[in-house]
Amino acid sequence: MRKGRLLRFALSPRNAFAIVVLLAFVVAAVLPQSALPFDPNKQQLRARLQPPVWLEGGTRQHLIGTDSLGRDVLSRVIRGARSTLITVALSALVAAAVGTALGLIAGYYGGFVDEVVSRLVDIQLAFPTMLLMIAVVGLLGQNMIVLIGTLSLAVWPAYARLVRGSVLSLRKLDFVEASRALGSGDSGLIFRHIAPNTLSTMIVYSTFQLSGLLLIESALSFLGLGVPPPAISWGGIIAGGRAYLLEGWWVAALPGLAIVVVVMALNFLGDGLRDLLDPRDR
Repeated sequence: MRKGRLLRFALSPRNAFAIVVLLAFVVAAVLPQSALPFDPNKQQLRARLQPPVWLEGGTRQHLIGTDSLGRDVLSRVIRGARSTLITVALSALVAAAVGTALGLIAGYYGGFVDEVVSRLVDIQLAFPTMLLMIAVVGLLGQNMIVLIGTLSLAVWPAYARLVRGSVLSLRKLDFVEASRALGSGDSGLIFRHIAPNTLSTMIVYSTFQLSGLLLIESALSFLGLGVPPPAISWGGIIAGGRAYLLEGWWVAALPGLAIVVVVMALNFLGDGLRDLLDPRDR
């Protein structure tokens, strides 16, 4: 990879914005509770619905205000970053692992194996995503393992289809045929020659998939089916503030703004990585 392409990637304002935003939210996610301005679950009813510092009645003690129970919104948004981002990242990792493995097997072997995997993908895609996840969470109960499994279940078919398509085009190329002629077995061809050539595509796709998973997780938490209490998530904060939009709009608006900014950053990063890793530009 040329240094010039890396330099263009680093100097792009969109990429710089994406990297700075994502690093900031990752740092927020790993902060210990002692570093937060307040305990995010501590209630102060005398300070309920206190506005942000830039509005009349706001104070520097609560920079972006308090919610209906007097809890500091900034502390809750920072703590919510941990639950939200960890859930989304683990779900994407599990979905990528399952989808990539099935896509590699289906694309390489073809025939009956490809038929089975393709039908599983079709069955999965036939169900409306949100209805399927609501049904699974309602059936198995609300906990982090079920939530991560449900989110992974929703997106693994996209990974499987993407990898399968890449493998179908790669397995007939000269370098694969040459390796087979030299005695490489199926596992060697898949893991040493084919899978590494799908990696750049998977990295780019995963950035876009993360933003989609973030929106799905936030929607589930908003409906009360996401991260279980007392853990805090951005969707749960928005759900708690929806009844106070007229008198305390900041309770729901500011976590919503955090979701918008992170989704934008992930999409910008995906665009930048696609240009950086595109083999046609090498």
